[in-house]
Amino acid sequence: MEFNTNNVYDMKKDLQLKRITSFIKPFITLFVAFILLAVLFNSFTFTVDEREQVIVKQFNEVVKVIVDEKTKELEDSIRKVSQLSNVKILFGKGIYFKVPFLQTTEKFTNMLLTYDTESREVITRDKKKLVLDNYAQWKIENPALFVISLKNERAAHTRLDDIIYSKMNEEIGKVDAHVVIADKKLVGEMLKRVTDTTNEQMKDYGIKVIDIRIKRTDLPVANYNNIFNRMKTERERAAKAYRSEGSEEAQKIRSAADKEATILQAKAYEEAEKIKGEGDAEALKIYADAYNKDPEFYAFWRTLQTYKATLKDKTRIVIDSKSEFAKYLFNNK
Repeated sequence: MEFNTNNVYDMKKDLQLKRITSFIKPFITLFVAFILLAVLFNSFTFTVDEREQVIVKQFNEVVKVIVDEKTKELEDSIRKVSQLSNVKILFGKGIYFKVPFLQTTEKFTNMLLTYDTESREVITRDKKKLVLDNYAQWKIENPALFVISLKNERAAHTRLDDIIYSKMNEEIGKVDAHVVIADKKLVGEMLKRVTDTTNEQMKDYGIKVIDIRIKRTDLPVANYNNIFNRMKTERERAAKAYRSEGSEEAQKIRSAADKEATILQAKAYEEAEKIKGEGDAEALKIYADAYNKDPEFYAFWRTLQTYKATLKDKTRIVIDSKSEFAKYLFNNK
C-alpha cells in the first residue's frame, strides 16, 4: 500500500484553517452586530450640541423643534401659524429619538451670524451722495418659522439686505451729510431705529437682528473731482475775502493816519500863526514904544531898514533929492 505525504500535509492545513475560522467567527459576528446596532441607533436617535437648534421633519412637514429655551413668546409665535400648530416644542441639549426613515433632521446654529452688506449709495437731506459699508449681526431665534419662511442663511441675508438698505436710506435722507460723517451719537440713535424696524419686519421669519453698524462712510468716486474743485473754489473765495478785508482794514488805517496828520498839521499851523501873531503884536508894541519914546530916531531906524532892503549891490534908482527917502542919503535937513 502506497502512502501519500502530500495528502497528510493538506489535511493538517485544512484542520488549522478550520480552527482559525472557528476562533475568528464569533468576533466577526460581534463586529457586524455592533455595526448594525450603531446604524440602527443612529437611525433612531440624533444629538443636539450646545451650538445647535434642530428641526425634525416627517414627510417634509415640521413635527418637532428643539430650541435653547422654551418661552411663551416663542410658543405663541409657532402656534399662530397653522402649518406649525401641532409642532412639538422641546428644549435642551443631548440625545433625542426619531422615527427612522420617516423623520429627518435639519440643524441650525444658535450663534451670532454676521451679514456684511455690499457698499451702496445713499442720498442725504442736503442732496449729497454717500457710500455706506455696513454689517448686521443676527441670530435664529425660532428655527421653525425660519425653516418654513426662509429655509437657509442665503435667503435670510437677501431679506435682511432689502429691509436694512430701505430703512437706512430712509433714515439718512432725514439728515445732512456732515451729520452722518461726524455726529456719532445721532448715527447710533439712527442705527437703533433701523435695528428696531428690521426686527419688527423680521419677527415672522424667526430671526432677530442684534446689532447694525456702519463700517465705513465714503464719497462716490465720481464725486471726488467735484468735491476737490468745490473745496478749491471755497478756499479761493475765503482767500479773496481775507484779502478784501485786509485791504479795507489797511484803507481804514491809512485814512485814520491821514486824518490824524491833517489834524496835527492844522493844530501846528494854528499854533504857529498864533505865535507869529503874538510875535508881530509884540514887535508892533516895541515899534510903537520906540516911536513914542523917540520919534526921530525911530524914523531914522526905519529908513535905514528900508535902505537895507532896497539898495542892493549895483542898484540904480531915480528919486527926488528932496524926498523923504533921500533925506538921509543926501543929509537933507
